[in-house]
Amino acid sequence: MRFGIVLMPRSGPEWTRAVTGARTQGYDTLMLPDTLYTPSPLIALAAAAAVTDNMRLRPNVLAAPFRSSTATVRDTAALQLLSDGRFELGIGTGRPDARVEAERLAMPWGSAGQRRNQLIDTITAVRTQVDPTPPVVIAASGPRMLTTAAEYADRILLAAAPDATEDDLARMVGTVTAHTDRDVRFTLQLVGIGEQLPTWLSTRLGHTAEKLRAAGAAGLLPSDPQAAGEILESRSERYGIDELIVPGELATAFAPVLEHARR
Repeated sequence: MRFGIVLMPRSGPEWTRAVTGARTQGYDTLMLPDTLYTPSPLIALAAAAAVTDNMRLRPNVLAAPFRSSTATVRDTAALQLLSDGRFELGIGTGRPDARVEAERLAMPWGSAGQRRNQLIDTITAVRTQVDPTPPVVIAASGPRMLTTAAEYADRILLAAAPDATEDDLARMVGTVTAHTDRDVRFTLQLVGIGEQLPTWLSTRLGHTAEKLRAAGAAGLLPSDPQAAGEILESRSERYGIDELIVPGELATAFAPVLEHARR
């Protein structure tokens, strides 16, 4: 299993401590979201590149409509240079509520089909113009995006709903495997550990661990390290879900599971 962590800068010194601390804890990949309400992920990842030497760096995920393909190529090339090839291009068509952010950036939002085409154009430009070419991780949830990701992604982030079940994950993976004969690997984001959920999930969306557990939410793991490890290993073997993204505020609660997995 690979483990990524989503962190957010609060200050320069704090960012350095957080990044180096995450690597010491055993995380493989550092990730940041791409919104107008959080620090720019590409600039923050460039700073992280300067204080790490073996940690992968990935936006989780760039919204393709926020930038032209030329801008993404330029920034990707810079990050590959500064990180000595450790950058991974996490990218998607944008969250459903990101239209307002695109308008603030004076970028066209477009229809779902137009945004998919922009995604493909950006990936194609990066692969033809950036050396070394970074791995491409596409966030996808619906059938059309999963089919697109099956063709263009090296790895797919299953952008499942918080209450998505094991059966939902199986259907998403099945859609991808039905449209490619390549060995594409999958990533899932942790929804909660034991009784703990990220603040945005509990406060803003009103979820509770009890309700998610009752719904059979696949992203909610038990706090027992062995039980959680067995679930992750089973999903890796059955579905190819071999990477888990951990929200930074759950890192302490997840630490025993990570330690168990690293033995």
